[in-house]
Amino acid sequence: MQLSVLAVTIALAVFTLAAGPTSLKYSAHYPHYAEGKVLVELQPNSALRKRDVHARFLDELDRRLPYSSMSVHKMFDHTLFTGVSLVVKSLDDLETIKGLTGVVDVHPVRILSTPKFDTTDPPKFAFTPGDYPPLVQTGVNKIHARGNKGKGINIGVYVLLFPVGECLGVDWTHPALGGCFGPGCKIAGGWDFVGDAYDAGMTGDPAGATPVPDPDPQDCFGHGTHVSGIIGADPAKNPYNITGVAYEATLRMYRIMGCLGVTSDDVIVEALLRAYDEGNDVITLSLGEWDGWTTSITSVVASRISRKGRVVTVAAGNSGDSGLWFTSGPAAGVDVIAIGSTNNIGPGPLFKMETSLGQSIPYQRGGSALPLPAPAAPLTLFAVLVRLGNCAATSQIQNVLNKGAKVVILYNNGGIWGPIPMGALQDQAVFIDTDDGLALLGAVNAHKNFTVSFPDDNSSIVPNVKTGGLVSAFSSYGPTFDMYMKPAVSTPGGVILSTVPLFIFSGYAFASGTSMATPHAAGIAALILKAKGKGYATNIRDLLQTTSTVIPQSYAPEAFVNTLAAGGAGQASALNALTYTTVVTPGQLLLNDTAHWKGVQKFTITNGGTTSRTYVLKHVPAGTAASRARGSIQPLGGPVPLSSAPVTVRLSKSRVDLRPGQSLPIIATFTPPRSIDPSTIPIVSGHIEIATQGETLKVSYLGVAADLRSVQVVDDTPQVLGVVSPFLQDAASGSVQSGPATYTFVNNNSPVLNVRIVFGTARLAIDLVSATAHIPTNIHKRGPSSSSSSFAGWVGSWFPHFRSHGGSYARVPVLGSLDEWTYLPRNNNNPDENIVYQVPIAASFANGTAVPKGAYKILARVLREDYEVWVSPVVNFAPGA
Repeated sequence: MQLSVLAVTIALAVFTLAAGPTSLKYSAHYPHYAEGKVLVELQPNSALRKRDVHARFLDELDRRLPYSSMSVHKMFDHTLFTGVSLVVKSLDDLETIKGLTGVVDVHPVRILSTPKFDTTDPPKFAFTPGDYPPLVQTGVNKIHARGNKGKGINIGVYVLLFPVGECLGVDWTHPALGGCFGPGCKIAGGWDFVGDAYDAGMTGDPAGATPVPDPDPQDCFGHGTHVSGIIGADPAKNPYNITGVAYEATLRMYRIMGCLGVTSDDVIVEALLRAYDEGNDVITLSLGEWDGWTTSITSVVASRISRKGRVVTVAAGNSGDSGLWFTSGPAAGVDVIAIGSTNNIGPGPLFKMETSLGQSIPYQRGGSALPLPAPAAPLTLFAVLVRLGNCAATSQIQNVLNKGAKVVILYNNGGIWGPIPMGALQDQAVFIDTDDGLALLGAVNAHKNFTVSFPDDNSSIVPNVKTGGLVSAFSSYGPTFDMYMKPAVSTPGGVILSTVPLFIFSGYAFASGTSMATPHAAGIAALILKAKGKGYATNIRDLLQTTSTVIPQSYAPEAFVNTLAAGGAGQASALNALTYTTVVTPGQLLLNDTAHWKGVQKFTITNGGTTSRTYVLKHVPAGTAASRARGSIQPLGGPVPLSSAPVTVRLSKSRVDLRPGQSLPIIATFTPPRSIDPSTIPIVSGHIEIATQGETLKVSYLGVAADLRSVQVVDDTPQVLGVVSPFLQDAASGSVQSGPATYTFVNNNSPVLNVRIVFGTARLAIDLVSATAHIPTNIHKRGPSSSSSSFAGWVGSWFPHFRSHGGSYARVPVLGSLDEWTYLPRNNNNPDENIVYQVPIAASFANGTAVPKGAYKILARVLREDYEVWVSPVVNFAPGA
């Protein structure tokens, strides 16, 4: 953001603002999928060669569907994924494909996109060699001092994180990254899988839909170069003494996105398999998309690689303001190490505004992809002071700007003060801390002509003593909807100085995101593999979790330990991981929900030292995190409120004496709290601390004190959208259908089904029934419907036609399926992101058969234990009328 202009004076108006109802204009808020494109996974047959597996499948496909129009894009011949990438013209064919010999599953191909990568210019001083703050924070500097800098470890790097990164790759000409590319260089290899023009078919240009690979993964905008520097920057070859976590390791860079900022699942799978084949010991992915489920194909393949003895670190996401249950995929993968972000303890950029009373107030600002020129003349601005609420910051800022404000001064709500996503609004907003906001509020009330200004030379670099080491406000919360603990651990990712392409700020810049935290964790993993051997890879998540340091919610004396849904087990410590001799396994205990409570858990303590040790065990609960406010079904935004409502833990032993080499299992019995309202979907978490001389380890646990089968999924209130969901609207006019309506399907005159879900669902089915059908809303039907899908991913608007006619629901004939989605993440409260799912209804059934002219109703069902059901007003299909 560029507010450093000469003597800008701001008249200050003050009010608090809640987000109002969003516009109902149809804008296609639903996951993007490559039209008709699927990944068909095949069962490897040990009696057949790989190509024979594919040949058998394609021969049978040709016999069963000889007249279908299909194209084979790619065949995958790999022990971790054998399959075929196909584009099909009719989803009726998918029912046939699913039943062919050797077919394991059919996965739709998602399209992942990302906005621009934001940076802030570097400081005007150098860090002290050996004391680069992010490395001090995790003890890496002391491991370096012992001579371990990751030499001999191979790290494969993928870079794209929604919503942080942009064009992928690396500026390998950067001197801090070795200045060369190929064997013998720091960046010893890699691959560009897509080419600059690749857009995964999003623009409709056939050229953009086809990858054009080449061997040079050159960076376009800086994200990949910044990530690479966090791992590999040589402190002797840059003016700031930026020190990579494992700067003697060998890097390979895998570019998976074109310069338009788009990639797809099949490209990611191909890249993962290549990185595995090329022998990378650590594979790190600064990429992701809203998910919350463990089932996406990228999550599955990444987990398989991890189980094969490679370390896979993946960014948890940058949606902290969206609240709990918002982990990205493939970080949601069961066996990958999902990484959250903590704020840098070291000096970072702050800016200041001056008040008419002589006060100097620090603020955070957004970044810019490139330096912006100062305005030609001073600007007179009207500013509005707004307290950060529970909805997305971008929503609040936009609502104020829509009322005519030119600048928004957003002040914190008592949570962690640090960088927050502002997106395209970064030029019109600043973020100040709670106390400063309240001081401004008081000053305005006391002084009629109170003003503020932004001096031209207003930057400063100061240590972060207030929030350094705490979970970053932008870092996404877990857990997954199938109750896996995400993130696993956290590392520094807030306000990190690293390398960028030489055309941006002369090659160095600050940036923030779990994209920045993830390579830090990958570097620590490389140091561990260097010290313990490459065969230790499958133990690294446990080691990082048990030796991590506890993260409080704040540094106030009364602060809770932060929920493990925010930062995982804690902040990783390379020093602890490589100096502690005690080993505790596993690193995490998953308690599930109260309907499936796994209250009896076991962990093992091993004395790996040379002397006998006494261990003292105790329960250290974290604050219990509410997903919703009492009496509301709306998800709470971050930072989520914490309360004292812990589980009760009974340990089989609270004191243990172990000889060198001796191990002892401990039984822990967990009882969920009774004092908490289960309708708030409270996340309970914490640690079992295991302390001995000079070492404090822990086992972390997480569960939910509610029965997830009873959680309401569909938002049936007008609180966010201004109208009760679900509802139909005209795609052309945006008008909401309240009674019978006729659609011609000409000039965009067609119905759009809007469904807002406030908790993840395994299935959303949309069918057509007779206009005379009587199906009361909220009928629950146990078990799957006769038209249920067995596909493992979202299957619906990624292809215009799906399934055949027939079946019934609640004894009412279903005339045909219109659409179906599976494994959907919940919506958030940000109208610019994922506030509602919008399903365009075509004039044909999902199998391509035209819907006869006539009157119908649309039946929508969302799955929890049973179905939540909605039936539309009468819809008259009159194509071409």
